[in-house]
Amino acid sequence: MKFTLQATDKDSNARAGLLETAHGQIETPIFMPVGTLGNVKAVHQRELLQDINAQIILGNTYHLYLRPGLDILQQAGGLHKFNGWEKPILTDSGGYQVYSLAQMRKIKEEGVTFQSHIDGSKHTFTPENVMDTQRRIGADIIMAFDECPPAMSDYNYAKKSMELTHRWLKRCVNRFDETEGLYGYAQSLFPIVQGAVYKDLRAESAQFATDLDREGYAIGGLAVGEPTEVMYEMVAHTAPLLPAQKPRYLMGVGTPANLLENIALGVDMFDCVMPTRNARNGMLFTTEGIINIKNKKWENDFSPIDAGLTSYASTHYSKAYLRHLVQAGEMLGAMIASVHNLTFYLWLVGKAREQIKAGTYATWKNKMVTQVSQRL
Repeated sequence: MKFTLQATDKDSNARAGLLETAHGQIETPIFMPVGTLGNVKAVHQRELLQDINAQIILGNTYHLYLRPGLDILQQAGGLHKFNGWEKPILTDSGGYQVYSLAQMRKIKEEGVTFQSHIDGSKHTFTPENVMDTQRRIGADIIMAFDECPPAMSDYNYAKKSMELTHRWLKRCVNRFDETEGLYGYAQSLFPIVQGAVYKDLRAESAQFATDLDREGYAIGGLAVGEPTEVMYEMVAHTAPLLPAQKPRYLMGVGTPANLLENIALGVDMFDCVMPTRNARNGMLFTTEGIINIKNKKWENDFSPIDAGLTSYASTHYSKAYLRHLVQAGEMLGAMIASVHNLTFYLWLVGKAREQIKAGTYATWKNKMVTQVSQRL
């Protein structure tokens, strides 16, 4: 994997870069649609490529491990062959999903024992077998196994959690370096910086991670319930501590405004379920602001969903028609809304990239944060 820093904004820490993987190039800053089970919910691969212009998607180690299972994925030749997606894939480590199973898991030095949310069966994730699992899934970028502490954890818990994450990270690196990919192309391992909401812990974790000299780094444990301003404070403190010539990935973030603010702080990569999850509930993100398509005010609005975009879903269908589909519970409503929201997210990071290269990002960002956050 190769990352080239192409431009920086003159009035912020925003960056534009090019990330090259075995399955293609990624222009940063980038948003990665979440494909938990190997598919982005309610969205065809064709639409991801042609309308949304997705350059990389994310898969979930925990969910893919349970269904369809590693044997099926390996027989298929990896996730790329299984789902027909020929561009890059990133897999998370399952750490966050295990964190969310608070009543169904036990954390020990060796790893985490948890119960499947599907059938209650017991499983164990260790740093070593999570590396092996992601080798078998075959993602281009794989994440280290970490513990994600609860939002606003007290200092002692956050410190112990971070130290456990560091011990696990060393084991991940050792296992990764002593194994090879199964499908004839290189994979890259990204460590995850933890430390909750404490600057000294974030600095210590960033140092530990960068000392291991990997090809990219992630900032984890944010957007899990802490105030938004605290998230920005932690990113502003942490991002500059990570190598400038390597990509920085902020996990699980977020709203359009979150993306714009964190790009200004020096983040290159994002993922979040929000555009598709909110789409299925009738919330649309548009170039003019946020729409709840269920509201009666859209009942006889026959204008396009978003004339500011170019995708078929955004320009071909009217707000009134989409409202009808959503109100009626038609599957097509969730599909159109999901394609639209993802189109908007990729449009937004694409525009951010243009502004960074022009050196005008900071001024543009301040205007856009207000515009895309207003309720219509």
